[in-house]
Amino acid sequence: MKYTIGDLSRRSILRTGAVLCGGVAAGMPLSRAIWAAEGKVLSARSPSEPNTLDPAYYTSQVEVDVMNCIYSKLTQFKPGSEFGWERDTAESIEQVDPTHIRFRLKKGMKFTGGHGELTAKDVKFSFERIVRNNTPVKVEWGSLDRVEIEDDYTGVMIFKTPYVPVWTCSFPHGVGQIVSEDAVMKAAKGGGNFGTTPPAYSGPYVLAEWKKDQYLLLSRNPDWGGEKPGFDEIRILTVTDDKAAERAYQAGDIDYTAISLDSLATLKAAPPKDTRIEKFPSINYVWIGMNIDHPKLKDINVRKAVQWAINVPQILDAAYAGQALVATGTIAPGMVGHREKALIPPEGDLEKAKEFLQKAGLAELTLTLSCLNDSTDSTIAQVVQAQLSQIGITVEVNAQDPGSFWSTGMESEGDRWKDLQLNLMHFSSSPDPHLSTTYFVREQVGVWNWERFRSERFDELSAKAVTISDPIERAKLYYEMQDLMEESGAYRFLTNDAMALMYRTTKVQPATRPDGIPLYVHFKPVSA
Repeated sequence: MKYTIGDLSRRSILRTGAVLCGGVAAGMPLSRAIWAAEGKVLSARSPSEPNTLDPAYYTSQVEVDVMNCIYSKLTQFKPGSEFGWERDTAESIEQVDPTHIRFRLKKGMKFTGGHGELTAKDVKFSFERIVRNNTPVKVEWGSLDRVEIEDDYTGVMIFKTPYVPVWTCSFPHGVGQIVSEDAVMKAAKGGGNFGTTPPAYSGPYVLAEWKKDQYLLLSRNPDWGGEKPGFDEIRILTVTDDKAAERAYQAGDIDYTAISLDSLATLKAAPPKDTRIEKFPSINYVWIGMNIDHPKLKDINVRKAVQWAINVPQILDAAYAGQALVATGTIAPGMVGHREKALIPPEGDLEKAKEFLQKAGLAELTLTLSCLNDSTDSTIAQVVQAQLSQIGITVEVNAQDPGSFWSTGMESEGDRWKDLQLNLMHFSSSPDPHLSTTYFVREQVGVWNWERFRSERFDELSAKAVTISDPIERAKLYYEMQDLMEESGAYRFLTNDAMALMYRTTKVQPATRPDGIPLYVHFKPVSA
């Protein structure tokens, strides 16, 4: 899913970083101007704010970061250098056979607001609701058929066919969050989307305050029956641009943030006082997509001309200071299905690109490239613009804020998808290749498949791959799936990105997944 998405930061006062850098209230840093109280408080930065806090309709990793704090799951990701999971509300959980998983819940886990104890019926409701309502993230539950309840604390998940990714894509991630059936049914008609107002909480934190486009405040859940989290409060400030976040950190407004890769070497050479900087390999994927239904891009020769004209190493040098690796597809290194190389060489070939354009009967062409308006995307767009100009293609860049951009290709948001031509995309993933490929099936056309790529063979492979447990055999299917994507001419894979973090060693001991994604409930304060 996307790294940032949805109706985000339209008028953010933090967008340029001007307020953060100067502080407010006669020079007082922003964090102290808004919050005067002292205590065990984590001040962190997010590149966007949530568009929803309903797990059935989640759209971004930043939403999952927050939901991990306010809801419970059967299992959760463990922090550390290797991907792994541990039990959360599940006292026990086991794969009985390829299509059945039995779980037993811990007793005494409560929902807030008088909505009672978390029971198997809430698990059933939470998971089946996603499938029944046919939400955009339904694909992350694979072939789930139903959850059968054995008693208040025990249930059996039944799948129509084996679904291998359930342990890394579903249980510990977005769709695995458990909500209260009683609370949701009262708050949303028919158990529908409750948006940004959770009707009940079941995690170690509750949402105490949310000032749109500025900050989100989480405080301890007094009804939480699990292990006590490290911080009394988590204050998450919305700063959309990495460069602005770096300035905010140096101004003392935040203690934990991701930084831009092109700042990494400079900051490592001369870090701020009491600061540690770390770099993590990422499993995200970034690419240039092409809407094959647009009249200008219907001819595959035009799409192939674009593919071959793009020099990926040049882009990475300019936008990431060479700190990110060239992608061979959507599946990152170290994951099942990662290809050793793409079909098109990273450097491309301008002469071949010109030949494809000639086959399309064109000497010149004007295309629009849609992207986010942050510094990294803007740099990528400028490089692509220069590269395509060498073969006679003029690129007009349409840089947008997240709230506008992330609805561009969605049919449910109007007709803008019809005008979409080239798009610069970033999706986040899980340690299973399913999430790096499933949003390109035909069912996702007009949802997250903005290239409108359709392949019966791709869909067949996608359905089969999730049933195979042997990693070698499974990988072969994902190799072919990425080949099909590239052969369509609709994709030019750029990078799997990387994550660079900066934090104050006198304030926080972070806990992250191996790819640098924060697990806030495991963060610890540093003793004075």
